[in-house]
Amino acid sequence: MAVLSRARSRKPIDGWNWAGNVFLVFLLLFTMFPMAWMLLTSIKSQFAALQYPPQWWPTEPTLSNYTTLLDPTNPVGREFLGYFWNSFIVSFATTILGIVVAVPAAYAFSRFKFPGRTFLFFSVLLRNMFPAVVFLTPLFILMRWMGLVNTHGSLIITYLTFGLPLSIWLLKGFYDNIPIQLEQAARIDGATRFQAFIYVVVPLSTPGIIATSIFAFIGAWNEYVYALTFLSRQEKMTLPVGVQRFFSEFATDWPGLMAASFLMSVPVVVLFLILQRYFVRALTEGAVKN
Repeated sequence: MAVLSRARSRKPIDGWNWAGNVFLVFLLLFTMFPMAWMLLTSIKSQFAALQYPPQWWPTEPTLSNYTTLLDPTNPVGREFLGYFWNSFIVSFATTILGIVVAVPAAYAFSRFKFPGRTFLFFSVLLRNMFPAVVFLTPLFILMRWMGLVNTHGSLIITYLTFGLPLSIWLLKGFYDNIPIQLEQAARIDGATRFQAFIYVVVPLSTPGIIATSIFAFIGAWNEYVYALTFLSRQEKMTLPVGVQRFFSEFATDWPGLMAASFLMSVPVVVLFLILQRYFVRALTEGAVKN
């Protein structure tokens, strides 16, 4: 045992492993620094935020920016909470409708053989080859013709147009990795194709559905250009458009802007952490499912 212990202690250090760990730590610090600076600026006063050289740590931290934004009796807080609720409605509706459409569409592309299947599948992805701003004017004209300008429905339809192709592509690849023999076994036991899809395929595809939902929600939550173009009424604005009201011609409320930006990022982070746990659990359950 002593010889074995000494042999282990003399094991050479893996330089590539150490270099990889150092690089990951650097990326973590590089990613967290903007968030930390945003948080520190949000608890400063306006005078402290404009000091030069910058005050790295606030000498008199305050939570007044957060209390103002989260106070429904305050005009600024009432506006911010309204933007927050609008963003949640649009993002949630976009995610749910996108999953409802993308799941059966991806399953059809994965399991069924029909004329033009390959061409249709790649034509779905054709839209992602162009920048989103290219479709700004045509979609605005379409939404105005449909009477959906200044409504959340215009954003939901637009985000579905952008998010569905990638959602279908992601889920199709996930369904391709699910053995078709599991569905055949369910069919032999008397289940219909729809029942096999609901009770066998959908539970096994939970990780893919969750990953696609996260992508769709974050994309709709952070979108700015179409929300700025389609919504001109203040009561209909979403958060990315609403936070620009902290800018003005002569001065910018930097602490308020950083507080609003930090609060805007919290739901996305919390949602990702919660769904990540279910993602791992669903993946392990699917691996041992009979």
